[in-house]
Amino acid sequence: MESEKRWVVFKGEQDPTCIPVEWICWLNGQRKIAPTPEEMVELEARRERVKLNVARLKEEEEKKLKEGSIRKSMSSGKVGVPDLGSFIRQFPSSAEGDKVEETSDKTESLRSTEPTGSGASFKPGTWQPPT
Repeated sequence: MESEKRWVVFKGEQDPTCIPVEWICWLNGQRKIAPTPEEMVELEARRERVKLNVARLKEEEEKKLKEGSIRKSMSSGKVGVPDLGSFIRQFPSSAEGDKVEETSDKTESLRSTEPTGSGASFKPGTWQPPT
């Protein structure tokens, strides 16, 4: 069975980026019926509402951020700068990260915080979750 061929005949400027998604889907065969003019009007109105909602949400977010930063700077007397030292101190250093633990057979072993992997020995389809 031969597939149906569809193409675009541009009216005026030939800019392929101006083709609505619904028509692209129809051209690619992802949609059986071409979009109707009424459907296109409804979809364009929906897209416009989404654009307006996104713009409104961005304005609200910026307003909240601005108000939050003003309150923070007013309460502390200075503009808030992240304290990287205290942030880093909450993580153990490599020497502190290696802890000695007792295992079930009463032997001691080092536990590293470094990730481990099977790299070269990995075989697709053989992975099992830890029990």
